[in-house]
Amino acid sequence: MPLETALHERRRPLTEGELLAIPWMRLLTQDERERAATDLKIAEADPGETLCRTGRPVTYWFGVIDGLLKMSTDNAQGQTITYTGIPPGGWFGEGTALKREAYRYNIQALRKSRVAGLHVDTFHWLLDHSIAFNRFVMNQLNERLAQFIAAREIDRMNNPDVRVARSLAALFNPVLYPGVGEVLRITQQELAYLVGLSRQRVNEALNTLQAQGSIAVEYGGLRVLDLGALRTPSPMRQ
Repeated sequence: MPLETALHERRRPLTEGELLAIPWMRLLTQDERERAATDLKIAEADPGETLCRTGRPVTYWFGVIDGLLKMSTDNAQGQTITYTGIPPGGWFGEGTALKREAYRYNIQALRKSRVAGLHVDTFHWLLDHSIAFNRFVMNQLNERLAQFIAAREIDRMNNPDVRVARSLAALFNPVLYPGVGEVLRITQQELAYLVGLSRQRVNEALNTLQAQGSIAVEYGGLRVLDLGALRTPSPMRQ
């Protein structure tokens, strides 16, 4: 059985607490919220499980309630290119849903994750009926564009410390990932997958950033102390 099918069969309605964790729900009118809440479904993805696969038609607009996902693609040589991680609060695939086209990337769970889905037909219904929802999606697209421009810059960086800093800054984006807050639950191995470096090299970079006061390494995650320093092209201080 394909993993996507198995995930689909495990879906269920959202609890009230899970609905409250969705940032765009509070922007809707009562009728719009009821329409969205009735359609929304959630499922728990296991580590390594694929939610979206390149070439498959879009059926849902997805959001992470809890966990961590990876957006990637495979090139002609069979190498995996990771675009970004998607932490709690992140909704993704609005561009694909808008055009109702096939996915051009893979979405995979790095750890056990709860992922909500809004059917693409309801997504378009909200676009047709809600100005507030349109603004939310517009902001998502604008922020996503900036994120991928920054990702291209990161790919050209030879300094691993800077790569880790900028990648962390992207995961702490308050617009795209409002569920993260000041602490991101992530392991060094998970961060290594997203950055494209070894776990040992990521550990060295985190120690450097912590010594500079940009982050604090805590049990099970990272706390951002100076987001501006992480975002600068060269946050390494002499």
